[in-house]
Amino acid sequence: MPLAGLVLIASAAFATPAEEHFLSARDAYKAGERVRLARQAEAVGDHELRPWVDYWVLRLKLDDGDTAGVPGFLDRERGSYLAEKLRADWLRYLGRRGEWELVRKELPALAAPEQDVACYGLQARLASERDAALREARPMWFLSVDMPEACVPLMDALVIDKRIDADDVWERVRRLLEMKKPREARAAARYLPDAQIPDARTLDAILDKPAAYLAKLHGVASATVKPAKSAKSAKPAKTAKGKKSSPAPAGGSEGSEHANASFATTRLGREMALFAVQRLARNDPAAAAAQWRDIEKHFNEADRGYAWGQLAHQAATRHLPEARAWFDLAGTTPLAEEQLAWKVRAALRAQDWPRVRQAVEQMPPILAADPSWVYWRARALASRGQGEDAKALFQKIAGQPNFYSNLADEELGRSLNVPPRATATSSDELAQAAARPGLKRSLALIRLDMRLEGVREWIWAIRGMDDRQLLAAAEVARRNDIHDRAINTADRTVAQHDYSLRYLAPFRERVEPKAKELALDAGWVYGLMRQESRFIMNAKSTVGAKGLMQLMPATAKWVAKKIGLGDFQQSRVAEMDTNVTLGTNYLKMVLVSLDNHPVLASAAYNAGPGRAKRWRAEQAIEGAIYAETIPFTETRDYVKKVMSNAVYYAALFEDKPQSLKRRLGVIQPARAGEVGGEALP
Repeated sequence: MPLAGLVLIASAAFATPAEEHFLSARDAYKAGERVRLARQAEAVGDHELRPWVDYWVLRLKLDDGDTAGVPGFLDRERGSYLAEKLRADWLRYLGRRGEWELVRKELPALAAPEQDVACYGLQARLASERDAALREARPMWFLSVDMPEACVPLMDALVIDKRIDADDVWERVRRLLEMKKPREARAAARYLPDAQIPDARTLDAILDKPAAYLAKLHGVASATVKPAKSAKSAKPAKTAKGKKSSPAPAGGSEGSEHANASFATTRLGREMALFAVQRLARNDPAAAAAQWRDIEKHFNEADRGYAWGQLAHQAATRHLPEARAWFDLAGTTPLAEEQLAWKVRAALRAQDWPRVRQAVEQMPPILAADPSWVYWRARALASRGQGEDAKALFQKIAGQPNFYSNLADEELGRSLNVPPRATATSSDELAQAAARPGLKRSLALIRLDMRLEGVREWIWAIRGMDDRQLLAAAEVARRNDIHDRAINTADRTVAQHDYSLRYLAPFRERVEPKAKELALDAGWVYGLMRQESRFIMNAKSTVGAKGLMQLMPATAKWVAKKIGLGDFQQSRVAEMDTNVTLGTNYLKMVLVSLDNHPVLASAAYNAGPGRAKRWRAEQAIEGAIYAETIPFTETRDYVKKVMSNAVYYAALFEDKPQSLKRRLGVIQPARAGEVGGEALP
């Protein structure tokens, strides 16, 4: 379960009277009840959470157009998370009002502006630094995210100044459609010349039935035409009132698209055909490739490369053998980073080491420097006898606590072990950490079941800490049973480490006996729990999984029945003993059903046993290759982290070096005539 999806199940907190007033103040703020909020603020007094109440008061005043108390709060809370938060709110207020001088003055004090605030800052510079401001704004156009309203005037200015043309617009539209964001794609398309703007009905038809759309195109295209030159002009989008925000530059008209017209004569027709191919490829790459071959002659080389890149990507995620050949057909067309990654994975799946090396070397330098691709490039070089070159690459990524660094260390002949433990934090160091206002507020918020706010306070408070300060803060979190903050804070140290904090193992006296009873490796069980919940006992995912081992209600009920847990009730799923009992039993069942292989079982725990089985190859492959070629990004990262966690826990529990490569082992193909056995949830 992704950690970002965890929330807290409400629990009864033993709040002091001041904290009861604080919680009432929070409720008043959410309801917009200003008078009630003011009364509760007075009752909270000088409690350590009082700055939050002051923030809520000022935030509602901002909504009313009253900024009088903002500068004083920013000065009083200088450097705090709440000062950053209020300053951002104030800058949004100023930006909406066009108070550009104040925006220019206050923005530099903001440590991490979000995109909309950054856009207000660039708007503030348009009058005096137009060229520089638009140069900084242009990369925002190519981000695959929603465009905040604050950024729209900048995009208009980029079009007016001819810094964004129709090709740039189509690039964004394509990317948004690839990400299944048709609404955002339509918003971007408003910058195209009128004749090129796709209508909503056409997009909906392609989204609903791409195969039918492509079938209509086949046979109705005119004789092969020379690909039209791309229109280089674009126009600003229309305003909310329906008027163009500025005169549109001259643009070529390509005519309207009609279902029975020759689609290939217009840019719009060709783009919609490419969208249909991309859309169909998501569900059936082979069918999409067949339809594409019928019409590809009507496209230029770049568009053909784009389509084959889309087809190859989708084929690779389904482990289809055609993927490698289709990537070849993409030619020299630039591929997106995810496509480049799957080009490597397709070659890995086939254990085609020359293609692995070639695919990594085609990546842009920043992507190729990722430890995963450094490792596989080194392996490819080693397969060709280039041992020294491979060794140099392994050394670049070795020595870090992550999956590929662990594997690189083993390729260099180093067993995995935990580094020496740093000197224990002193009482003075602990006292200084505990006295930090941000950490105090964080602990208080988490205690009151305001975990999201508490975590944000914590993350802000530990910025810039050195190793000693981080270790002290982690120990403070551990002593307060805030296990996730202890782990994540200890994870940040650079030179001095305490892996007993990084790989915290709470509740061992209750977990290890259950693991031993089922003959489960305790290090692996803890590695999985660390990834599932960071040991937040009352964690609940956005899809309903609960507890340390993040059990879904249906799974918990099924396992309880299988093991004869007679007094089981859903209300008990988050209880430690019940959750660990059910979780370890389910893990054992999954393990037995999947060749007793922990890599397969880890994948199954996250994505389901059926998928874990289907992801096996037709031939035996390394566990590392299986993990890297898992189609789901979440599950792929999950399995790698669980397995790396497991070796560190084993090293701590057993006090001896470990081997990740041995744990990963080899994944055998499905055996002929193999039956799945009893279906597991």
